[in-house]
Amino acid sequence: MPGAFLKGRSRNGAEAPATDTRADRMRVRAAWMYYVEEMTQSDIAAALDIGRVSVVRLLAEARARGEVRISVSGALAELTEAERALERRYGLRSAVVAPAPGKGEDPSSAISAAIGGVLSGAVASGMTVGLGWGRTLLESLPFIEPHALEEMRVVSLLGGINQAHRFNPAEFVWRFAQIFNGDAFLLSAPAIVDSPETKTALVERCGLGSTLEMAEKLDLVVLSVGGIEKNATTYRTGYIAEAERRSLEKAGAVGDLLFHFLDRDGNLVDHAINERIVSADMAAIRRAPERILASGGPEKIAVLKAALAFLKPTVLVTDETTAQRLLD
Repeated sequence: MPGAFLKGRSRNGAEAPATDTRADRMRVRAAWMYYVEEMTQSDIAAALDIGRVSVVRLLAEARARGEVRISVSGALAELTEAERALERRYGLRSAVVAPAPGKGEDPSSAISAAIGGVLSGAVASGMTVGLGWGRTLLESLPFIEPHALEEMRVVSLLGGINQAHRFNPAEFVWRFAQIFNGDAFLLSAPAIVDSPETKTALVERCGLGSTLEMAEKLDLVVLSVGGIEKNATTYRTGYIAEAERRSLEKAGAVGDLLFHFLDRDGNLVDHAINERIVSADMAAIRRAPERILASGGPEKIAVLKAALAFLKPTVLVTDETTAQRLLD
């Protein structure tokens, strides 16, 4: 290879303070593509959705910072290699890999910080944004850069979770909307109801239809996944009893995406619960031009692979250890 980059050294070879801003990430990605993958500047511009002049500037800055080296080393270089490998393996437009925490530690905080950086630059005026739920997504809020947008709508893609207030989809939606001065539209109903008839009545007679219609035309969706284990948030809410969880496992479920349970190959399992979920239509979610999937952890590997096959996200945000497991 003609060259590679080394993050974090000055011109004289001294160790520089480590940073991982969006500008750093863009510059490192451009350097990786050019010096390691030997892509042309025009191809890099197309891949990163920037102008060719910007590519030239990024490469010049990388050289000026002394980041171009013959060998690849340093944590950010390893993360970039994993990101590029994930993009190729799963057909992603972009992958963002957060540094792995200590052995045995929960990677959610690192993933949440990475999601915040992604969402800060992904949302624009005039967008209709659909949001899922979960602790990882909720904890990304402090890392999102606030800025006021015009005519931005935020739609909840799932009904509420009354027993788990910290992870309630409604809270995430309205707080996210506040960051961008947007309007929030909620599904004011339980996530799972007792019968298909109740679901029909709520949609047709209780005003949920307009929100679900808005979810038919999404510009961006942000989703996470849930596992099938007893301690998963999905079951701690109390909406799904242990007997039903076991029946989902028997049907082949490895986890859920908005309470839609997937098998190992990314297919929706054949189960009666499907008719009782109060959520946006999954076909509409899959049609959204931008689809961000964010999750990680050893218990999420199977369901993440299933969600990658089902959703075909444009962006994946995960942690370093999970990334390696997805690539194994």
